[in-house]
Amino acid sequence: MRRRVVITGMGWVTPLGADIDAAWKRLLAGESGVAATTIFDARSYPTKFCAEVKGFDLKQFIGERIEQHRSASRNTRFALAAAEMAWKSAGLNGATGVPPELVGVYLGGGEGPIDFDNFTAAALAGWDAEKRELNAMRWAEVAYARMSAVCELEQDPNCAAGHLAYRFNAQGPNLNTLTACAASTQAIGEATEIIRRGDADIMISGGAHSMIHPLGVTGFNRLTALSTRNDTCLTASRPFDRTRDGFVLGEGSGILILEEYESARRRGAKIHCEVLGYGSTADAFRVTDIHEEGRGAIAAMRAALHDARVKPAEIDYISAHGTGTEENDKLETLAIRNVFGDAARKVPVSSIKSMMGHLVAAAGAVELITCVLAIRDGALPPTINYQNPDPNCDLDYVPNQARRAAVRTALSNSFGFGGQNDTLVVRRLESA
Repeated sequence: MRRRVVITGMGWVTPLGADIDAAWKRLLAGESGVAATTIFDARSYPTKFCAEVKGFDLKQFIGERIEQHRSASRNTRFALAAAEMAWKSAGLNGATGVPPELVGVYLGGGEGPIDFDNFTAAALAGWDAEKRELNAMRWAEVAYARMSAVCELEQDPNCAAGHLAYRFNAQGPNLNTLTACAASTQAIGEATEIIRRGDADIMISGGAHSMIHPLGVTGFNRLTALSTRNDTCLTASRPFDRTRDGFVLGEGSGILILEEYESARRRGAKIHCEVLGYGSTADAFRVTDIHEEGRGAIAAMRAALHDARVKPAEIDYISAHGTGTEENDKLETLAIRNVFGDAARKVPVSSIKSMMGHLVAAAGAVELITCVLAIRDGALPPTINYQNPDPNCDLDYVPNQARRAAVRTALSNSFGFGGQNDTLVVRRLESA
């Protein structure tokens, strides 16, 4: 009999705030975290807005211990704050009897923002305009004088997981995956498997990312993936709407404490949900496009349902990947119709990216937390900015207003560039 895995702690840092209940209240109210970009000067970019984390100060979460993490990049700081909240909410502060070698970390952590100003200064200093080539010696002189080796190190995607291991003395498995927009969902699924097979009793899992910087925005603009509704940015993220024109870039972190069921019971921990199922597939198709029949998304959902031993008709809510791009929303709808059959139009589906923006590697973890909260409170977050029905998107997207609903079992989808597809199924805890 496989070991059961439950969620005992949650924390997040989002464009709508860092307090779980306060940000959840804002989501249910249909508020948006989208505004003009302030992290850098985006006035010359095709997209001049995003969903930033505002007023964030890591010291408010970890106090004087901030000195131990002073080199941490923006996304790592988000992860530290979210993990601190999750650890405390799991009742693990000061906990005894939990061997550190049975506590691990599995993140879907994105790369840290580069030291853009100093990198640019070095590049400009090294550029030989006459020869139209880079003078490596001149570049190296300026780079050596201005760029920080520690800052360069903190760009590595695994650094956030390293900071968390240090902070919580997590001496067990320590891993990071960066499968684009599916990363934190995949991390939670793989962390679940680690506990199931007995390699850890507790896993700190989720994701963190910030791509709101010149290179990140440039890349997504070049891919034509971002909305360019600069004059109406508050309503720019409009998943499943016929007039959608791309996603809105967000940032943040979502962290969950996953724990073996008997371990949680021994501690007397409050159990929020059970992780029942996990499915992971690849489209094996073009890197930036979803397969036109949605085969990877279909296979991931079916795998998760099979792993959970749950029938499609038992799903009470689907947290959609729902980016607001033409392709994703149409093909995710197609995949849901394929998996759920006649039940597809009965199960409510919504996308919080309409309010939070797209948190990229952190998106799946934050969205899974909303599934847990939907189960807890019997409330579904809306898909805001949904005004123009699309014949290719014909499901119940909980348009514009939250809805009361009895939710026992929820399914969360994440699909990433490269063709990565990951799905999780969670359920209100039931007795053994």
